Amino acid sequence: MQRLYFLIPDKETTTDIVNELNMMGLTKDNLHVMGKDWKPLEKEGVPIATLLQTSDVVNAAKRGAIVGAVLGFVLGLIAHYVLIDTNIVWMALGMTVFGALFGVWTSTMVGVSVRDIKVSKFNKAIKRGAMLLIIDVPDEREEAFRTAIESHHPEVVIEKVSPQERKQHVGEGH
Repeated sequence: MQRLYFLIPDKETTTDIVNELNMMGLTKDNLHVMGKDWKPLEKEGVPIATLLQTSDVVNAAKRGAIVGAVLGFVLGLIAHYVLIDTNIVWMALGMTVFGALFGVWTSTMVGVSVRDIKVSKFNKAIKRGAMLLIIDVPDEREEAFRTAIESHHPEVVIEKVSPQERKQHVGEGH
């Protein structure tokens, strides 16, 4: 899947684009809109972007799980050698699971407050009244969606998550 970001100047154009994308086969699960005045769009059935699409919560949780599990494993080994009568397997496994869960919890708390970098790029325009439409499209159909919207709405700015950004988990926002 490829994530595309459409910066759209107004609500009316946003509704038109959402309808076009629906006719091209995208479902509401693949469309997410955000903007300063999004309530009228929600009433029209346009899906509103949630924290999963606009923050770094998912990637933060992944990083937290990995770091927490590693630290938990190390602490489990240390605890085994400090507490001589413990089973090393159960101590290391238990601390690894605890560390992963604790890492997910703490990282998620931070990730919720960190705006996805691609969304942050459009903050000024959104505050001025523009709408940001985030869509997830199959890789093989990305160009078709991009071409259709560019031909009907040349005023729309379209960006995607680059391979380099994907490696760095930037702009994924899920």
